Amino acid sequence: MGRKHPRRGESALVAGGRERARSRPRARAASAVLPFPRSAAGGRPELARFAPSGHSLLIGLLILLSGLGLYAAARGTSAFAVREVAVEGTGPELARDLRAALGPAHGESLLGLDLDELARRARALPMVASVGFDRAFPHTLRVVVRPELPVAVLRQGSASWLASAHGRVIAVLARIWLKRDVEVRLGETLAGTQRRAVGAVAPLADAPLPVAVASVVASRGELTLVLRNRVELRLGDATDLAVKLAVARVVLPQLAGTEDYLDVSVPERPVAGTTLNSQVEVESSTSTTP
Repeated sequence: MGRKHPRRGESALVAGGRERARSRPRARAASAVLPFPRSAAGGRPELARFAPSGHSLLIGLLILLSGLGLYAAARGTSAFAVREVAVEGTGPELARDLRAALGPAHGESLLGLDLDELARRARALPMVASVGFDRAFPHTLRVVVRPELPVAVLRQGSASWLASAHGRVIAVLARIWLKRDVEVRLGETLAGTQRRAVGAVAPLADAPLPVAVASVVASRGELTLVLRNRVELRLGDATDLAVKLAVARVVLPQLAGTEDYLDVSVPERPVAGTTLNSQVEVESSTSTTP
């Protein structure tokens, strides 16, 4: 018998069927499905075999409790006690003030520190805009500071203050009154009586006197601070200035309130007294007004 020829349309159908037959294995290979094992009774996937066993849960719970116990023990011991406060991001003066403000942290465990309270203490300093902490085990508390940025001077009568970009009053600022013939250039260093006047008030930024300073008068050999209560603090020359100011801090609170001046030019023998006219003429001399 001869081979039957396909009827009209049959060849195309067969060819198409062969084409589909050849393409089906490829589709199965591209997207294979892995069935979950099913139980014989319910026909649902056996998910229980993928859940942790009771033994594993018990071990995990014991590890968690052990970790919590070790953490609680570390908080209550001196194993991680703070021995050093390292300040970054500011100068030595503000860093010193910060270490003093954060003094209560010394001896406390790094794990038990109240960082919110420490941040409140740090931000109480006028020059601190923000602060961050890092526990540097085993015994160091790192403090990263962003200082306030001074942008303006506030003036009221003879008083002046420095204001930050946030509108915060951050410091008492000394104003320098100069004679008309004194030339000042940006970047240059003051000299002569002007420099001595600034030097007289510079130590007061860190350790102020019990009474605020209204003005400073500098002549060729004498420095005089005029206080807000109108008492003149006579310092003499610029030698031993730190010692003279330290003596003044002790003696000023002991004055009766009737004295016109306190002379500490010889710090071993401070003298207080009255004068007929203790007002200093600041217009004819270099003076600074904080």
